Parts: sequence; structure tokens; C-alpha cells
Amino acid sequence: MKIENKTVAAIAYKLSVSDLESPKKLVENVDSKHPMHFLVGESGLPPKFEETLIGLQAGDTFNFTVNAADGFGTRYEEDVMNLPIEDLLDEKGALDKEMLQVGKLVPMSDEEGHQTRGRILEINEAKGFIKMDFNHPLAGKDMHFEGSVVVVREASKEEMEHGHVHGEGGHHH
Repeated sequence: MKIENKTVAAIAYKLSVSDLESPKKLVENVDSKHPMHFLVGESGLPPKFEETLIGLQAGDTFNFTVNAADGFGTRYEEDVMNLPIEDLLDEKGALDKEMLQVGKLVPMSDEEGHQTRGRILEINEAKGFIKMDFNHPLAGKDMHFEGSVVVVREASKEEMEHGHVHGEGGHHH
């Protein structure tokens, strides 16, 4: 079976990223014993990534690049901001030092209730702010994928209805 829209694919891969300021750097290595499973067309992965895998089958290898514009887009400096520290205090008015640490990705919502995530870049208690980056971690990066297709199968009716993979490598209800 070949990878096509609405199939479940499992891939093993190495992901390296690069940008104008830094050479290619390995950031993720997913082996064939624990491959990444996704429902093609419903994964939330960049369309160019999925398009490049269309037509491949189990055992096929791949080696391709998704440039930043076709991946997670441009990195915007205006998406890096200082938030008042009081907006991030817990119910007791304290800073949750276990959850709020430099480098952590924190789930948040904006004024309209839209869900987003921001990476903490700096916590400055003295000046009363937390510097957060709301860009996707791979924004502005070219992504280089090298790997192989481990499994391709039909998606179940339930997976199609829910829009994600169930069972091994997927979501468990």
C-alpha cells in the first residue's frame, strides 16, 4: 500500500534544521522501533512534508528538505514579548517555579480564548516580566528529513471520524 491522503503512515527519520545563521543541526531522531504515526491529510504537519511522502510505501527511503516558507513559516520578532509576571501567577499569587522555567513550552490562551503555546526565554522577577516566544519552535528553519517508511495502512472509520491515529503510535481513548 502506498501513502496517500487518509492513510496512516509510520516513519522513522532524522530531522535536521538550518537557517541563515546556523548550519544544519540534528534536532530529532525517531527510530523504526518507535516510528512517528500520522493520519495523512489530518496530521497538522506542513502540507509540503506530507506531499513529499505521497506515493511511498513501507521500506522506501526518503531524503528531502522543506524550506521555512513551506514549513512553519517566518519567525517574527513581534511574537516575542514580555508578559507581566502577575498575569502568570497561580491562584495563591505565587510563581509556579516547576511549570514556569526558561526553555519550557507553556500552554496559554489569548483574549479571544484561542489556544497557543509560548516558550519561556527569560524570567525577570525583579523587573516583573516573563519573556515569551510565541513563534513555532521551527519557524524560520529549513527542515531536512532523512528516513524510511515503516508502515502504511488504511485508516479505520473511527480514525477518520476523529481525525487522528488510534492504537499503537497514536491516541488512546
